[in-house]
Amino acid sequence: MTSPADTHCPYCALQCAMTLTTTSSTTDAATGAQVDAHAAPVTVEGRDFPTNRGGLCKKGWTSAELLRSPSRLGAPLLRGADGALHEASWDEALDLVATSLRGIRSEHGADAVGVFGGGGLTNEKSYLLGKFARLALATSRIDYNGRYCMSSAAAAGNRAFGVDRGLPFPLEDLDGADTILLLGTNVAETMPPFIGHLAGAQAAGGLVVVDPRRTATARLTDDAKGLHLQPAPGTDLPLLLGLIHVVIAERLVDVDYVEARTVGFDRVRRSVAAWWPERVQSVTGVAALTIKRLARRLASGGNTFVLTGRGVEQHVDGTDTATAAINLALLLGLPGRAGSGYGTLTGQGNGQGGREHGQKCDQLPGYRKIVDPEARAHVARVWGVDPADLPGPGVPAIELLKLLGVEGGVRALMVHGSNLVVSSPNAREVREGLGRLDLLVVCDFFLSETAAMADVVLPITQWAEEEGTMTSLEGRVIRRRRAVTPPPGVRDELWILHELARRLDCTAAFDTDPGTVFEELRLASEGGIADYSGIDYAMLDRGDAAYWPYPRGSHGTPRLFADRFAHADGRARLVPVTVRESARPAPGSDEITLVTGRLLEHYQSGAQTRRVPELLASQPEALASMHPATAERLGIDDGDEVEVANHRGVVRCRARLTPDIRPDAVFLPFHYGDAQAANLLTSDEVDPISSMPEFKTNVVRVRRVTDAAPRRLAEETGVLA
Repeated sequence: MTSPADTHCPYCALQCAMTLTTTSSTTDAATGAQVDAHAAPVTVEGRDFPTNRGGLCKKGWTSAELLRSPSRLGAPLLRGADGALHEASWDEALDLVATSLRGIRSEHGADAVGVFGGGGLTNEKSYLLGKFARLALATSRIDYNGRYCMSSAAAAGNRAFGVDRGLPFPLEDLDGADTILLLGTNVAETMPPFIGHLAGAQAAGGLVVVDPRRTATARLTDDAKGLHLQPAPGTDLPLLLGLIHVVIAERLVDVDYVEARTVGFDRVRRSVAAWWPERVQSVTGVAALTIKRLARRLASGGNTFVLTGRGVEQHVDGTDTATAAINLALLLGLPGRAGSGYGTLTGQGNGQGGREHGQKCDQLPGYRKIVDPEARAHVARVWGVDPADLPGPGVPAIELLKLLGVEGGVRALMVHGSNLVVSSPNAREVREGLGRLDLLVVCDFFLSETAAMADVVLPITQWAEEEGTMTSLEGRVIRRRRAVTPPPGVRDELWILHELARRLDCTAAFDTDPGTVFEELRLASEGGIADYSGIDYAMLDRGDAAYWPYPRGSHGTPRLFADRFAHADGRARLVPVTVRESARPAPGSDEITLVTGRLLEHYQSGAQTRRVPELLASQPEALASMHPATAERLGIDDGDEVEVANHRGVVRCRARLTPDIRPDAVFLPFHYGDAQAANLLTSDEVDPISSMPEFKTNVVRVRRVTDAAPRRLAEETGVLA
């Protein structure tokens, strides 16, 4: 294939547009000599598109290197009697999986088989994976890693607006903003092209960043371009309640909007009465005067946006914190108003589409509830089955993982698009659970930390080798296009699901063509909240903008809420929320708060980016970022080997001293595995509404290690051992 392919980046939900052009053959035509077999088979160019405008970050520019990485899996792997993984044929691998699944289901029941999906799968794969779980396996035990990413924001959006679309407006709307409040997101490092949309707010002096660290995003407020608020970790909810208190007390509420378009104001007014600015200052460390000035700025009548990220959502009270941000936006009359709004920044590449079409334990395609009889009947008609044949709701990710290998729990697990032992909280217990399984099947490009534990590893295609669709952070459905032929030993997951369904004697259709699968997805989603029925490949190939809901015969919905919200009465819900003092333990005298997050060079669990030499060389290891004053108190110098520990585990790494973090916190990136996995320390306690784990604020002790042993790079994989 020689013609360039217009597609999108394989990483975050910004889904930057790029063009891939195939490079020359790996064999020199004149001499027959072998050229570098591991050279990237395509070159990457940024493509003009509303989100990235031709720009890419380091990850995007280097993304093609993974297509021919020396650690790329090229054949199925089966664990032998010697305990090692050995190459096998596809028939051997799939026959073994099908036979094992049959035996486990026969002995333990259908719910003894679990499926764990991912927010990076295409819409077609997400859809077919949910169908496979419920028809071919007849299990309710399916959930996905978006539970770790967007679940709190989704829960808050659903109860306030009646719908969950990360950005209910095109990203370009931010260009005209006078004020943008960014809560718990470091877009300058997680999705760098995004910052071009902040220029207007910077020029107006209205970029406001809330983060306990002085991140690259926080530094965008320098030189009178805005304001950085640095609250104590875990105090975002009190801060938001304080802002709402000021908005109400100083009569800054958009009364006409609230009366016409919302319900619940009186309850919210009473719920924030005790959060006057001085009290909020005592809890958060943010000055009362700053809180008042910010509330007035947000209510100044200009074009204003409130945007949340994982920093305020990945908590046991994350849904309530996101709800408080929504309450603030509603009181100011922002959602649905031209030039203003509220949104949440989806993280994973298809984090939006991945939660719409059946990977979640309680959902069917179109963002339908699996307990809704009408939803079950509609999807059953499309699938050609009796509604009674569809399993009921399953359990969310953390509960699913706690069932691994226990009596009456899950005996077999299929993992698609997730690296559980790095990305899951309380990672040691997850590893132990995976070790108890009778069968672990992992589909991956590389031998990730989770794949290394599997009984069967199935090598799959990468983004440039496949067709499909993704849904970006703004609810826009876009096309992923194949640019290069995959290696002969790997297979597409649609084909894998088809072959397994056939071996399991499932008579439902499991097509291998992405376009055909999308046509079925359109029908299954029709009439649902996330209605894709009016979208097809032809319009996407023309470059038409397709924002859901996009019912058949419509022009889609770039901007939600202009006239009404998605509740039956058309009004948004103002929901009172309170601070639960018991939500998380307070640090003791010899403890500090662990904050986790991302780095510019790496993505998610690092299973891909740690295999790109340039990215790994730039950030080869996890560093514990600490304030110099804290380090001095603990007897730690810059570069010292330290242990960050609590009752769940120990992370061993080097210290990095920086004044950009509060003295009461230590920061660890979550992209590294084994002894440097930050999630060895994080809690699997969850938000009672969203089931989001407490990733961001966990109590730890930090000490200098005196017997530091050198670490090595594993030559065979290029990742830290």
